[in-house]
Amino acid sequence: MSLVEVKGLTKKFGKYKALDNVHMEINEGEIYGFIGPNGAGKSTTIRILLGMLKATSGEVKIFGNDAWEDAVEIHKYLAYVPGEANLWPNLTGGEVIDIFLKMRGNGSKNKRDELIERFNLDPTKKCRAYSKGNRQKIALISAFASDAQLYILDEPTSGLDPLMERTFQECVLEVKNEGKSVLLSSHILSEVEKLCDTISIIREGKVIETGTLNEMRHLTRTNLHVQTKQPLPSIQHMKGVHHVDNHSDGVSIQIDSEELGTIIKFISDFGILKLESTPPTLEDLFLRHYENSNSVASTGGRGI
Repeated sequence: MSLVEVKGLTKKFGKYKALDNVHMEINEGEIYGFIGPNGAGKSTTIRILLGMLKATSGEVKIFGNDAWEDAVEIHKYLAYVPGEANLWPNLTGGEVIDIFLKMRGNGSKNKRDELIERFNLDPTKKCRAYSKGNRQKIALISAFASDAQLYILDEPTSGLDPLMERTFQECVLEVKNEGKSVLLSSHILSEVEKLCDTISIIREGKVIETGTLNEMRHLTRTNLHVQTKQPLPSIQHMKGVHHVDNHSDGVSIQIDSEELGTIIKFISDFGILKLESTPPTLEDLFLRHYENSNSVASTGGRGI
């Protein structure tokens, strides 16, 4: 069952087209990743889903209701976490969480207390004394303590340390196991890889690719920089090897994850002096795959 249906969404600000014919479908119990560089159109799309902006054209429905006309009804079953949580400075963190839960009318005090402990938050401090990460914790606790059917998370881990990021990921998987849906907008590829069932990539207002991780294997290529005692012969012709660049201090290559073991074993025969491995950044992906693309492509066959 589709909870979110976006068809032909276009948004213009004057002559500037912020979104151009965007399609999206989020099913019940699905974690949907929405990724792209800053300024690509992620937040504009989310504001339209939340009923904060009106689409120039296209159809946007949540729970079968129009996102603009029926925003009040939709928000009864929706929880939202922005990338920058602005809170009342003179209230304590606990008071802010209680206000949000009271406004929703369907929050759980037991769940609230459990999440405060899991996120290691001191709820007695005034909001003006909190760091960015602690303000983000308040927004996350308020969202996950509510009984929502759809969670819209826009750069939700901004300011969190790695331990709290893991707690966040656990919370996302828990609501998924309860049959609820999540839209996760992020520029952190590793976070999206760990959590999402389906991913859409947006660039310059256009969704350029949609699919599952298995359908988008190029997203999981590893960047490898290697220096060997003996020159590597014709490694560019091996299965799973892409973008071979020779440097004075070695060779840089991209390798499909499933072929990584085979390639490393091959390289080791030539005497490894240095080996550095890094995951691809989103910037790498856009520069290498989409820089010269002016058309919308879909590998997943969904929503495009």
